Amino acid sequence: MGALSATEQRIMDAAVRLFAAQGYDATTVQEIVEAAEVTKGALYHYFGAKDDLLFEIYRSLIAEQMRDLDSIIAAGDDPAATVRAIIVSLVETTAAHVDETAVFVREMHRLDSERRAEFRAERRRYHETFRSVVEKAQLSGEFSDIVPAETAVLIALGVVNQLPTWYRPDGLKSPTQLGEEIADFVLAALTRK
Repeated sequence: MGALSATEQRIMDAAVRLFAAQGYDATTVQEIVEAAEVTKGALYHYFGAKDDLLFEIYRSLIAEQMRDLDSIIAAGDDPAATVRAIIVSLVETTAAHVDETAVFVREMHRLDSERRAEFRAERRRYHETFRSVVEKAQLSGEFSDIVPAETAVLIALGVVNQLPTWYRPDGLKSPTQLGEEIADFVLAALTRK
């Protein structure tokens, strides 16, 4: 699926709001079409079933995050700048889509095995790409190897994955500031000799 049409986006936005507020199981297709101000026919034209909406919530978010990651890697900056950019970008996109992230984390077990496998493959590619940046810098001596690359990446991703439980858009810090602070924490461990 490419970019969403205006109608598809309205349906997605309604589904995200409802899934976030009352859960996937408690949300009916009728509630989604009423909230999106479309007909059931329109919903089924774009999405074959309610679980297609759930998968699209994830697909849209991971596609954006993968594009950002690929751009950061392609920039070819030094390892510290690359790690910083990855973390800040990930925090910014997660904060911008905090409801989508919360819905997906809470409801991803609802996906069929094929879609769960697709989800895991994309997550694995993100994780492995990030880890390879850290590993290469450790092998070259630019980063300390006191903290294994895998551990550093798991900590960074774990903090970001928990954003939906503690992040508030009206909080004291912007997503960029939070991303910078998380990056400072991770880089402090990686640059300590």
